Amino acid sequence: MAEKQEFPTYKGRPLVRCGDEIYYGKMDEEYVIHLVIKSKKEVNGVEIADKVAIQLMATDPGLSPRRQLVKSSEKQGLFVAMDVADAWLQRALAHKI
Repeated sequence: MAEKQEFPTYKGRPLVRCGDEIYYGKMDEEYVIHLVIKSKKEVNGVEIADKVAIQLMATDPGLSPRRQLVKSSEKQGLFVAMDVADAWLQRALAHKI
């Protein structure tokens, strides 16, 4: 029997990362956030995200990719991007888009 994989979470929602792309939220909910790390910078020998694109996406597979995109923005730094992403996702899931 296959074990269920546990993902890291942020404010109770899963984070799934593949390279410079991060998905935030549950795919079985109506919306999810897609973050793309556009650029990185080095700070004290550690590479960190500099510019991050944020996209609020509808998870309905029947929609065209253009219609799945609900809202987008670009922010400086992953921390700021995650704060915005969480606010967008909470509002969208509460149907206050």
